[in-house]
Amino acid sequence: MKKNILLLLALCTITVGFSPAYDTEPSQAFNNGEWFKFRIHYGIFNASYATLEVKDTKLNGKNVFHLKGKGKSTGLMHLFFEVDDRYESYIDQKTGAPYRFIRDIDEGGHTKDIQIDFDHDAKIATVNNKKHKEITKMSIKPGTQDMISAFYHLRNAVDVKTVTPGDEFVLPMFFDNENYDFKMKFLERDVVRTKFGKINALKFRPYVQSGRVFQEEESLTVWISDDDNKIPLKIQAKLTVGSLTADLDAFKGLSHSFKKIVD
Repeated sequence: MKKNILLLLALCTITVGFSPAYDTEPSQAFNNGEWFKFRIHYGIFNASYATLEVKDTKLNGKNVFHLKGKGKSTGLMHLFFEVDDRYESYIDQKTGAPYRFIRDIDEGGHTKDIQIDFDHDAKIATVNNKKHKEITKMSIKPGTQDMISAFYHLRNAVDVKTVTPGDEFVLPMFFDNENYDFKMKFLERDVVRTKFGKINALKFRPYVQSGRVFQEEESLTVWISDDDNKIPLKIQAKLTVGSLTADLDAFKGLSHSFKKIVD
C-alpha cells in the first residue's frame, strides 16, 4: 500500500459537512487538549497508529489552534514498508480558517516536505516545497481548507440534529498545488461497535477518485459520533490492492460528553 495511512484517515474524517464562509463564529466541537488515537489495519496487518491533537499557540501574533497529525507504520507492515508521516495545520481559533499547512512525510523512502501559507483576503496559497527549494503561488477559492483544518472546521459546521439521509455536501480543498471540490453524502444514522461499547453514529459516503488508490468513487465509508463532539469512530476503505479499516483506539480532552449505548 504505497500511500500514507494518515492522509487516508484525514481524507475520510474531514467530510462531515460544509460551511463556506469565515465571517461567523461556529459552535465549538473541540478545544485545546483534545487528542485522538486510531488503530489502522491493512488487510490482516495491524498497519499503523495515527494521532490527531489540538494545542493553543500563536502564529504571526494571532491566536490559533495548532492541529497536529502523525502516522507511523508498526509490526510486520513496518518491516515491509516504513511509513512516518507528519501533518500540521494552524487555524484561526474563532473562524477555523487555515493559515498554514505542513506536510512532512517519509513513505518507504519517498519523501515530501511542504509548507503552504494561506492568504484568504488575497485568495492566494504560497506553496514552499522545501525538498526541491521551490516556491509557487496559487489562487484559491473562498472558504478553502487544507486536509487537516477541514476535519476540525467541519466538525463545528455540521448540525447533527438536522442532517437528513441523502444530504450532499461540497467542500473546496487545496492540496498538492491543486484546487478541487470534495463531495460527500450522508447515508443514515447507525450504531457502531467500538472498544468503548456501542455508540450512536452518523454514516457518510465520501466520493473519491477511482484508480491508483481506491477501487471506485464510493470506496470510502466513515462513521462519526452522533453528538456534539462529532469524532470519527470508524473508517473503511476499499483500495485497489486490499482494504483498510481505522478504529478509534483512545481519546482525551473532549469538549462534550461521550456516551455509549447501555445494553
